[in-house]
Amino acid sequence: MGQSTFPVPSSGSSTSTVLPVNASSVILDGSLTSASTYTTTVNGNGGIAYLTATDNPATITIGGNNYNVAANSVSATKTVVGSSASVTIANGAFAQTAPSTFTASTMPTSDSWDAVAYGNGTFVAVQQSGNTDGAYSNNGTTWTSSTMSSSVIWLAVTFGNGYFIAVAYGPTTVGSYSTNGTTWTASTLTSSSAWEAVAYGNGTFVAVQASGTTAGSYSTNGTSWTASTMPSGGSSAGWSSVTYGNGYFVAVAISTTAGAYSANGITWTAVTMPSSSNWRGIGYGNGVFAAVAGGTTAGAYFAQSAALPVNFGIYNGPTTIN
Repeated sequence: MGQSTFPVPSSGSSTSTVLPVNASSVILDGSLTSASTYTTTVNGNGGIAYLTATDNPATITIGGNNYNVAANSVSATKTVVGSSASVTIANGAFAQTAPSTFTASTMPTSDSWDAVAYGNGTFVAVQQSGNTDGAYSNNGTTWTSSTMSSSVIWLAVTFGNGYFIAVAYGPTTVGSYSTNGTTWTASTLTSSSAWEAVAYGNGTFVAVQASGTTAGSYSTNGTSWTASTMPSGGSSAGWSSVTYGNGYFVAVAISTTAGAYSANGITWTAVTMPSSSNWRGIGYGNGVFAAVAGGTTAGAYFAQSAALPVNFGIYNGPTTIN
């Protein structure tokens, strides 16, 4: 595979070979390793092109139009790239603008809205009021009602591989999935539990529960679930939160020092948190896993790395990446 356009890289960027080997023509092929953005001029033929990003997400701006490309994916939007087109690549692993001021918006119903996720150009919100109310938004500012597949306490939602996945607090086996964020289909979790959190990473969805057992669940297709076993240390009160970042799922538990990690979402290894606290949430970003606990000043973190590379490309050809 050759590349048709890639000027001398700016600081923190370099050429790469992550695009499909059978791409008919490569317009841009490169990576950002330490710089947050890279701007150049490319020469497309005015035809349809595809955008890629691996390792981490990227925002690719072509002729003033922004395209958000998820990590390890090809943009669902077909893009026309003409001659002398201005292109800017922004590394999704780097902060761009500080979210210092929020503006009020209105949800479609007065429910106990509890979780929100984003994917394929759509925000989705779920609630824990015990009914079928859901909501979606194409811009994050204006919301529209949707109907969930069951009247349960929807507690968590995530997006990955073309699916929104929601799980419910029970005990229940009820789950739900959607390919567009507006229409939902029922699914069945592997045990009747208080499912509290769900995350996606590396082709797998993982759900954890707070029923005080070692039951876990994973799905590789977003529609059917398989049982997994969490470490016993978190079974005293239950697993409360799970996230994915840089090759690992990490879960935390309530009222214990128990934590756990998994490279595949199936087999888990126990870790010890720094205190026996009411660990309620964990997130990942910029090389750091950060956990918080309820009713205390306790927090915890694990730092992996400070700089995350993103490989990017614009090409004509197939719609899959290697």
